[in-house]
Amino acid sequence: MGKRESKIIKSISEVNQMNILITGGAGYIASHLTKQLLEDSTYNITILDNLSTGYIDTITTLKSIRDFEFVDMDLKEFDKISNFLKSSNFDIIFHFGAYILVEESISNPLKYYMNNTVNTTNLINCAINSGVKKFVFSSTATLYGDVENIPKDGLNEDLPTNPINPYGTSKLMSEQVLIDSAKANSDFRFVIFRYFNVAGADIYYNENGELSPRFGQRLKNATHLIKVASQSALGIRDKMAIFGDDYDTIDGSGVRDYIHVDDLASAHIKAIDYLDNISNPSDIFNIGYGKGFSVKEVISTMKSVSGVDFRVDMEGRRDGDPAILIANNSKIKAKMSWQPKYDDLELICKSAYEWERSR
Repeated sequence: MGKRESKIIKSISEVNQMNILITGGAGYIASHLTKQLLEDSTYNITILDNLSTGYIDTITTLKSIRDFEFVDMDLKEFDKISNFLKSSNFDIIFHFGAYILVEESISNPLKYYMNNTVNTTNLINCAINSGVKKFVFSSTATLYGDVENIPKDGLNEDLPTNPINPYGTSKLMSEQVLIDSAKANSDFRFVIFRYFNVAGADIYYNENGELSPRFGQRLKNATHLIKVASQSALGIRDKMAIFGDDYDTIDGSGVRDYIHVDDLASAHIKAIDYLDNISNPSDIFNIGYGKGFSVKEVISTMKSVSGVDFRVDMEGRRDGDPAILIANNSKIKAKMSWQPKYDDLELICKSAYEWERSR
């Protein structure tokens, strides 16, 4: 092979090598996406995180898979964000940086609007000004609100949005910023993912064939049911509570669509191919399994997985909690050919339990 031909091939390779920015990459969901990208692609990965809710040892564990760039920066530092994006050459941004606690959003709404909406708006502005043409946004099914008449096949993306807490509203406002920005900039396209209840931990088996997650939910004050149940089984918490047993559901407790975090991450990888096809429009997709389990069913499964009959108290409903949230996932399956691999409540609970047990 001649030198000139070698240079041409190298040039083509460099053009095809995608540069990906992941904000909040030291956090729960983003670390699972990063893990899959590092294991299954040769893309250039950059994580931007201020480590306010993420962890530096998550970055260290990710780097043990394959090296990447880590930038310790806060999204509220507008000038730094602008300069950073202008000096980089990102093809796509996955934006995970957000506060996610519903109850906290009710008691401190400005924290959520400033971080989840204002900072996101600035990031979108900087992305467009820096020539980033693709943007994937992590949103939430919470913004559907408390739907009175749940369709038999679950909530679809065309239903009206009516968030009943500032967390959901902050995400809905960011969605609108993306929609309007794409309308005004024809070469800028997005995918919005509305998450249902994300749970579980890294599906990884050690040399002995034992489930041994490397990544999982680490938020100290997390309110996620499956994490709380795991900690209760391990004695990290002396008890847990069911908030409300008077909903119009199968057993009176709230019903949610629990999706394993690795399946959620794989959908984001599908979004890369979706946005690479310029004929595909910007769009919104639900991510869930299309079926739900009640709080009581989840607790029963965790007790079975752990072999521990931990204490569970009954308490009143929490503000901002809808009775049922189940996804209609037909759109993402049809348009992205996404197929989940870990649609198993027992496996979800087992992976979460093993993650907590290993820490």
